[in-house]
Amino acid sequence: MTPGLTRREREITDINETLKILDKSKIVHIGLVDGDEPYVVPMNYGYTYENDALTLYLHGATEGKKLDLMRANPKVFFSIECDVEPFSGQVACQYGTSYSSVMGKGFAEILEAPEDKMEGLTLFMKTQTGIDFEFNERLVSAVSVIKINVTSFTAKHRPKPINA
Repeated sequence: MTPGLTRREREITDINETLKILDKSKIVHIGLVDGDEPYVVPMNYGYTYENDALTLYLHGATEGKKLDLMRANPKVFFSIECDVEPFSGQVACQYGTSYSSVMGKGFAEILEAPEDKMEGLTLFMKTQTGIDFEFNERLVSAVSVIKINVTSFTAKHRPKPINA
């Protein structure tokens, strides 16, 4: 049983279906802690799933608010969705949206070693483009690379009703 998942009939338990969502989606919403306030930022991402462990990779500027927040508190929450399609019905409560999603939590790590940053950016570009790019130390010195070690995640799918 997955903690926090209310609509169990929508839960995706097949990891291959979850990976399809991660492959298809291109934007992750990262939730950070800013003192006693939430801070959410949409970003492109890359990922790996190895030995039953999900890891996300992000990249961005070498300084800024999100990096400051991650340094102060590395706890993150994330949400990813795809196949978003509104549908209608005969009455208001029959309207809705079909979708597939993955959400979870983990810890952000700002990578410093050039070889770690090169690996992260290679995975990032593979997820975003399907192409294997190579990076050198000069290229990775211009960006920050963030690794999110995911500690738990869930996936779900809300299909479009047959009569919608």
